[in-house]
Amino acid sequence: MLNEIKWESRTPSSTKNSNIKKDSLTLVGAVALGTGVMIGAGIFALTGQMAEMTGSLFPLAFLSAALIVTFSAYSYVKMSNAYPSAGGIAMYLKKAYGSTLTTAFHALLMYFSMVIAQSFLARTFGAYTLQLFEIDDSSFLVPTLGVGLIVVAFLINLTKNRIIEGVSSALGFIKVSGIVLFGVVGIVVADSVEVNFSAQSMDASWTGFIGATALGILAFKGFTTITNSGSELKNPHKNVGRAIIISIALCVVVYALVGFAVASNLSLQEIIETKDYSLAAAAKPALGTYAVWFTVVLAMLATAGGIIASIFAVSRMLAMLTEMKLVPHSHFGMPGSIQKHTLVYTVVLGLLLTIFFDMTRIAALGIILYLIMDVAMHWGVYRHLRQEIGANGAILIGAIALDVIVLSGFLWVKISSDVLVVVVAAALMASILIVEAVFLRYNPITTTSS
Repeated sequence: MLNEIKWESRTPSSTKNSNIKKDSLTLVGAVALGTGVMIGAGIFALTGQMAEMTGSLFPLAFLSAALIVTFSAYSYVKMSNAYPSAGGIAMYLKKAYGSTLTTAFHALLMYFSMVIAQSFLARTFGAYTLQLFEIDDSSFLVPTLGVGLIVVAFLINLTKNRIIEGVSSALGFIKVSGIVLFGVVGIVVADSVEVNFSAQSMDASWTGFIGATALGILAFKGFTTITNSGSELKNPHKNVGRAIIISIALCVVVYALVGFAVASNLSLQEIIETKDYSLAAAAKPALGTYAVWFTVVLAMLATAGGIIASIFAVSRMLAMLTEMKLVPHSHFGMPGSIQKHTLVYTVVLGLLLTIFFDMTRIAALGIILYLIMDVAMHWGVYRHLRQEIGANGAILIGAIALDVIVLSGFLWVKISSDVLVVVVAAALMASILIVEAVFLRYNPITTTSS
């Protein structure tokens, strides 16, 4: 029964054992974690999906998403400067709404959206790896390889922060350098760098463009993982915000280069047909077979780095929710700290999603949950904290309006093309809301902490 669940108290001993160590991450490491999730999930698999929704306008959809994320990041930068913590968004929501159902519900939406992103990365890894052997990406080997990657990332996350940071930083450097090289060379060798913006998919429309922009946001939302490292980052009151801004700026450059390189070397139909591995497909006409191998290996490294970074951040967020007594927790007989347990839960959920959902539906679920949480985040800051942290109300309202517009457009597209994913998202949110309402009713929080 819910009221029989035992809680971990936030005592010094539990903090000591939580594997969260102050000043164990540098600014470079935080940027590596952020870009690891952003670039790993975004450019390698979303390009084709966005082209399918909005035609050859997809490079502009990436730029549109960057503009919206810039507004969105404002709240997170302001909050991270004021309240850096290992709980990141969970702590920010608590600051805005208190220890309430609203906080728990929206924090779990973020948690699940991040776990969904891990599954998206894992299946992207599988789809690209198979291109080395010219095996169709519909093979059962896609989820199999994805599962293997998640397990390896789990083992790495059992090590110390310095090892995680070192692996993430190395993979991040290789990934960003390689993708920039791909983008520059792809544009140079293309017959023309002009993108045919008049070439549209059958269903392309302004609604489709807005929906594609929503998917583009999924390619940038990895910056939120940085907020979960506030307690471990050196000089967190300044460096969390700096890491967010640097990560977004790097991704804008990378996505713009690659988007135009792909559009310059493949027709719209080819981009859509190879939507799960469009960068590898674009490399072949531009640079030949060796370039395909280079791109595939690059994708494998990028997605691997993204999984490692994402698991690191998400498990800490769930650990913070547990310590705040906002979610149920059970050891299930496992030894170790709460953070180790939440690491296991996060990995198990990621494995299940990787096995049972395809990439298109995984991406759709992730962006629906994220945008709803994002609106709640901005509203909470606007309604309760803007004076305290010195936030500009007009920017917050602008961020909310942009989120609502892109979410509405995306839902309209999905209701027309794949209503099941909307039903699954609604059912998941309803389940979270009901379980949390019952849990908090039978486990009321009697003490308030900041």
